[in-house]
Amino acid sequence: MKDPRTILITGASSGIGAALAETYAAEGMTLILTGRDLARLDAVAARCRDDGAKVRLATVDVTERDFMARWLAEVDAATPIDLAIANAGISGGTNGAGGETEDQARRIFAINLDGVLNTVHPLIEPMRRRGRGQLALMSSLASFRGFPGAPAYCASKAAVRSYGESLRGALVGDGIEVSVICPGFVRSRITDANAFSMPLLMEADRAARLIRRRLATNRPRIAFPFPTYFMAWLVGALSPRLTDRLVNRLPKKPALDGDA
Repeated sequence: MKDPRTILITGASSGIGAALAETYAAEGMTLILTGRDLARLDAVAARCRDDGAKVRLATVDVTERDFMARWLAEVDAATPIDLAIANAGISGGTNGAGGETEDQARRIFAINLDGVLNTVHPLIEPMRRRGRGQLALMSSLASFRGFPGAPAYCASKAAVRSYGESLRGALVGDGIEVSVICPGFVRSRITDANAFSMPLLMEADRAARLIRRRLATNRPRIAFPFPTYFMAWLVGALSPRLTDRLVNRLPKKPALDGDA
């Protein structure tokens, strides 16, 4: 969508979400921002208001399906949402005693996958009635191949990518644009916890500007940076028999999770 005026961003208290909010902030823009940390969210909102945007904040749990449906219906009725960026997510890995636990895996899926569904589905019917709207689903370059260092994270992001790309075709006749965002390493609270080298690490503000430009042209898949994207795609395309030895030697993510 070229000129969205009302934008919902979940997970807007830090990282890419915060950078996207600040990138879109301007006179005439209404930003609806959610996050789990009110202090950080307030700081992001203050910067957006300084740039002239109207801002509505909410500390919501994207895993609460019924609440999200009611809240989004209320928000959209008051100010129809042009663009919804389902960005809220957490990371986790196996670099800890016992590796990735069942509870950790289920929590990652609940936020990264169910949270996306709970964000986009309440908006599909209102957008369909208006005949316009855009949904952006945050996936990752980690979605192209399962890595032993972050099983649930990779799998949840793969589900988001596949679902978003399928949803795009399902909604094209309704005037609703759908894009899937697949970033590589972007500086955030999540990547700050990584103790290993992160090739082509990108600053969040640069990533946000790139995402905004490509959303404006309705890109189906927004994957970057290209060298990392190509390698992720290639490793995913090759037989696991050829790639297992390589991926099994990659460094592991910290076991603790954090906001995306």
